[in-house]
Amino acid sequence: MNQVEALPLWVEVITAALLLLGSLFALLGAIGLVRLKDFFQRMHPPALASTLGAWCIALASILYFSWLKHAPLLHAWLIPILLSITVPVTTLLLARAALFRKRMAGDEVPAEVSSRPPQG
Repeated sequence: MNQVEALPLWVEVITAALLLLGSLFALLGAIGLVRLKDFFQRMHPPALASTLGAWCIALASILYFSWLKHAPLLHAWLIPILLSITVPVTTLLLARAALFRKRMAGDEVPAEVSSRPPQG
């Protein structure tokens, strides 16, 4: 039989705290998604909260499994790094698409920002 060694209390406490913190961030993002009124307000909380929650969960996983294997577990870093890269890009694309649709529908939206210098 394979013996499972006991983890030190401090590893268990930090892992549990990171898991709870990550879950709390995910819950706050979900509440923000439900409670806020329009699309533009709803984009921000889930993007930030899910990214922070993923970082906490990944850190807990890295700590726990690195301690079990007695070696650094670095491939778990890929998940939060990829999320940190893709979530802002996706959020920006969704916001621009929604703004474009509102402009085409004739709704009142902020004016376009021109990249050209003013003529004069």
